[in-house]
Order: sequence, then structure tokens, then C-alpha cells
Amino acid sequence: MSTRVSAKHHPHDDAPDTAEAFRRLAALPPGPEHDRLRGTIVEAWLPMADRLAGRFRSRGESFEDLRQVAALGLVKAVDRYDPERGNAFESYAVPTITGEIKRHFRDHMWTLHVPRRVQDLRNRVRFACQDLSQTVSGRRPTVAEIASHAGMSEEDVLVGLEALESFTALSLDAELPGSEDGYSLGDALGEADPALDTVVDREAVKPRLAALPERERAILYMRFFGDMTQSRIAEQLGISQMHVSRLISRCCGRVREQVMRDVA
Repeated sequence: MSTRVSAKHHPHDDAPDTAEAFRRLAALPPGPEHDRLRGTIVEAWLPMADRLAGRFRSRGESFEDLRQVAALGLVKAVDRYDPERGNAFESYAVPTITGEIKRHFRDHMWTLHVPRRVQDLRNRVRFACQDLSQTVSGRRPTVAEIASHAGMSEEDVLVGLEALESFTALSLDAELPGSEDGYSLGDALGEADPALDTVVDREAVKPRLAALPERERAILYMRFFGDMTQSRIAEQLGISQMHVSRLISRCCGRVREQVMRDVA
């Protein structure tokens, strides 16, 4: 039996309407028909899972792996969702998929790899500090005291102390202290502003635009900064719209060639 999943408006544009499919799935016993319908629902929601995986790009994991993790979270959400509770599947699936991705990062991406020599120095410093804490009261043992007690050089003690303080890494997905809405350190990180490319482009063409004749500069300004149509520009300058179009094409081509020649 074929299954059709219809489109419907949701908070996310790629969210399908699977409410009826879920109701039928809940009523089906385990078997081939149940598995086919389950697969159809999963396939319908995969675009949303891919988009959620895309939010975690550039964090040291390949996008393909993130897609697989998100798909696994989606399957779990489909299997655990209960349509009788009255909540939309989307509101249940999004945190389930996101949680699966964050668990993947915690389990596979935040392990701290320490060289064996540094591990040994860290352990010797730690044991020395524990021993000295019985005899040194009210303060931390000094580097010299640790070195003397453990039979180490002060340089090695400093390496061991640094390793002690750096043994665990703070995950970007760790919830920030005082946060009540799951706000994490990763959420506070900035991203590259796409407008920076525009700034670079404008600075590159500025001297070439300044070198154009005054009328051609005026035409480009009215078209690209004043957002005027070619017809309005032609009317204002008393020339034909076709002439305006040719001037714009010629000016843009000339500026483009000159800028490309500058960066070559």
C-alpha cells in the first residue's frame, strides 16, 4: 500500500504533515507494513534532520557523519513518539535529534589526548601534592617543594601542573552557568559576517568607479545605490532606456576587468 505524505505549513518550511501517518503507524502491529510506513515517515523528515546537523558544521566533525547521527536521532524520535499525547512530532523530534548530535560530540569529539610523558609528569605531581598536603597547611605546595619531594626538575613540575589544570576540556555544548534555557558556550561564539565580503568588494571597486566619467558614475549610483529602474534613469537624464542599459553593462564590464587585472 503506497503512502502519501502531504505538505503543510509548519514553523520549519521543510516539515511535512505526517500526523495521519503516525496515527496509522501506532495502530499497526510489527511487520513489513509497519516497517514500510515507518521508513516513509523517516524519509519525509530527513531534510529537517539534515538542516539540524548543518547547525553543527565547522566543529571538527564531517558533515556526513553529523547527518548520520542526526538520522539516528530522527529514527529514535519516530520510534518513541506518541501521537496520542497531542504534541506535534516536530516539537519532539527537534530536541531529540539535537540531543543525539550533542551526545555524539561529548562522546567522540571532546576527548583530551595527552602525550604519555606528560601523563606521567601529571601523575607524579598529583601524588606529590597529595603527600605534601599532609605537611603543608593552609597553602599550596610550591614548585620547589614538589620538585624536591618527587625528585623532579622544576621545569617538569610546571609541565605536570599545567597538565593537571588542562586535563579536562570544556565542551562547547556545555550549558553556561546561570543559564536556564540550555544556552551553551558554542551559542555564544560569533560567526564570520557575510557582509565582510561586500566590504572587500566595495573597497576593490572604489578607485575604479572614481575614475569613470561623471555621467557614468551617476548612472551606476542611481541604479545600484538609489535602486532606480533603467527607465527612471533614462527619463531623468533625457536618454533612452536602451542607452542606459548599454552604459551600465559597459561600465560594469570595464570595472570588472580592471579589478581582476589588479588582483592578478
